[in-house]
Amino acid sequence: MTSAAGNLLENNLLPTREPQGLPTIHAHIAEGRRVISLEAKALTELSHTLDVSFGEAVEAVSTITGRIIVTGVGKSGLIGAKIAATLSSTGMPALFVHAGDASHGDLGMITPNDAILALSNSGETSELVHVINYAKRFGILLIAITQNPQSTLAKAAHYCLLLPQTPEACGLGVAPTTSSTATLALGDALAVALLTKRGFSVNDFGVFHPGGSLGRLLVRVDALMHKGEQLPVCHKDTPLSEALITMTRKRLGCVGVLDDEGRLIGIITDGDLRRHMSKDLPTHPAHKVMTPSPKVAHPKQLANEVLLTLNKYKITNIFVVDSTTYKPLGVLHIHDFLGQSRK
Repeated sequence: MTSAAGNLLENNLLPTREPQGLPTIHAHIAEGRRVISLEAKALTELSHTLDVSFGEAVEAVSTITGRIIVTGVGKSGLIGAKIAATLSSTGMPALFVHAGDASHGDLGMITPNDAILALSNSGETSELVHVINYAKRFGILLIAITQNPQSTLAKAAHYCLLLPQTPEACGLGVAPTTSSTATLALGDALAVALLTKRGFSVNDFGVFHPGGSLGRLLVRVDALMHKGEQLPVCHKDTPLSEALITMTRKRLGCVGVLDDEGRLIGIITDGDLRRHMSKDLPTHPAHKVMTPSPKVAHPKQLANEVLLTLNKYKITNIFVVDSTTYKPLGVLHIHDFLGQSRK
């Protein structure tokens, strides 16, 4: 083989034959489907076997004045960190404490006002012994998620949430796959049940998610709308030629049409212009071209509610009006909800 061909092979630029006996692409797909189906089956079984212990655990946790301390090691620890994050983001203060670090000082993070959610598929994780003893010593509420009802953890817990007795999805039957998926789902179920119990609302959710596109959808429209000098409006008798100048200058793709009292009675968009296209269109008064009684928003509505309206009626602009006077306070473009620029 030439040195040039060798370099190409080293850089994966030449096709190579698949060694005989190894799985094919179709086999990979089949294996992926088998894993997903097995894990889905485990989740279905989990939903069917969820018992009174789950409801009692939700009631008990809802009364604590501290936090939920989620703990575990290995894959259970990684799942536990996610559960703690979900609990916190839905209004239930939570903290993940690695069980291995707990016996080296991190037990000090746990107070008698807290509840402990301990994760262990076997229920015999040695690192959890110190956490269990600490909970007993200070009378801390202990909830277990485990597959083994006869385990040390299950017997020590005030409430035991059992995982289904289903095999792991890996071919060797040892890598945490099905069990970790079920643990994650059970943690989500606990978080959602708690937010329902506590009456956690979408407004509350917005407080904990101020960033990114999601954060923009959970703020009130008066924080997003264009107002003041940015507001594109004209009188109903304004010639369309002047209304178009206003629409162009404000760069929002629309102009609101007002009556003599300054109330919003219509909207003109690009679509209205196309529908009324004629040689004498510029001379028409605004009210002859406008779409009357347009959809409107109110300043205290959540942005996600208004976005649903835009999507439902397939419109890109909406005026925000005073609910009493019906005078326009602002205007929104669909891009405003996603933080996109229209430059």
